[in-house]
Amino acid sequence: MSLPTVTVVPPGIPLQGRVAPPGSKSITNRALLLAALAKGTSRLSGALKSDDTRHMSEALRQMGVTIEEPDATTFVVTGSGKLQPPTGPLFLGNAGTAVRFLTAAVATVQGEVVLDGDAYMQKRPIGPLLEALRAAGVEATSPTGCPPVTVHGQGALRVGRLEIDGGLSSQYVSALLMLAALGEAGVEVALTGKDIGARGYVDLTLACMKAFGAQVQVLDDSTWRVAATGYTATDYLIEPDASAATYLWAAEALTEGRIDLGVANDAFTQPDAEAQAHIARFPHMDAVIDGSQMQDAIPTLAVLAAFNTTPVRFTQLANLRVKECDRVQALYDGLNAIRPGLATVEGDDLLVAADPSLAGTATDAVIDTHSDHRMAMCFALAGLKVAGIRIQDPACVGKTYPAYWDALRGLGVELVFA
Repeated sequence: MSLPTVTVVPPGIPLQGRVAPPGSKSITNRALLLAALAKGTSRLSGALKSDDTRHMSEALRQMGVTIEEPDATTFVVTGSGKLQPPTGPLFLGNAGTAVRFLTAAVATVQGEVVLDGDAYMQKRPIGPLLEALRAAGVEATSPTGCPPVTVHGQGALRVGRLEIDGGLSSQYVSALLMLAALGEAGVEVALTGKDIGARGYVDLTLACMKAFGAQVQVLDDSTWRVAATGYTATDYLIEPDASAATYLWAAEALTEGRIDLGVANDAFTQPDAEAQAHIARFPHMDAVIDGSQMQDAIPTLAVLAAFNTTPVRFTQLANLRVKECDRVQALYDGLNAIRPGLATVEGDDLLVAADPSLAGTATDAVIDTHSDHRMAMCFALAGLKVAGIRIQDPACVGKTYPAYWDALRGLGVELVFA
């Protein structure tokens, strides 16, 4: 059975208007968990309501947390300070933050917790996090090194040190840091190597933890000491999603338009906001762009680079291969479907050949999104300049930006769904 598609009709004019990006997915899922672990009621404003945050909130409800949703951007979370054993497995779709963060957090549940996801999540590695938990005396198993995962919680965290290899994903590090505040005494969290998949997201985690009452001391570049404070309920304002903003910044650059996001570019604290500086240089982007610290923005930048005046090499992309899909391969396939030879892969580097003359052309390319929201959203940008690009499974944007197609329509872009 063929998948539904959407075709973006090139507008031929600068895109102008105002679009309010959704709340940050990364911050929303951190805040949901910390509010659930706190005793009392927290109000999370400006939050994202999407597939990923729905999976997180439903899992927390299964563990005894009361979560109300009075409006489209608010969660009111009431916790007892302790997660309860769920009556069945936690199904978390393809929400990486939910799976990784909860795998650590349920170490404090008194009993067995099974965490599972969809077919894509069942291919996403979680082995380093399980190894760290086992070294801390927590029984945590997975037959494949990917979900499903079974954790036998002991009701408390009773070790003074947690060690983790964060090279594959910063989410492992964030998961242990958030767990560490629940220790019976202070806990050191240490990297076994110097690399973190995206260190900026660890900073995001620490900021969120501190807002909920945690006390964290940075001992050095690879070690943190977290006091045994637990978490305190609070009201928390979540900033707009920088990853979502990258599509709007790129749409503005591609069409020489003006899109008002309602928030200053420098107001974002998320790592992907670094992409704005690269987008601002279009069509004269840097020849080499390091993707290690703004991983979710790389698909946006790679599609934009296709219309740059000179080739762009994207480096440090190994972590993109273990996201919702192998994004390096998916970008290679999609760009070459638009025009053969537009992209090449060398190791984990992606080289985009760049061809400004692509603008105004037509193609019969079909983009396989692999149900990856970022693939759908980034290749929609190519559709602003090249006619005929059909993007499969357009509904997958619901993972983090359910209103994405409505946002493009609101800017005057015609969409053809089939």
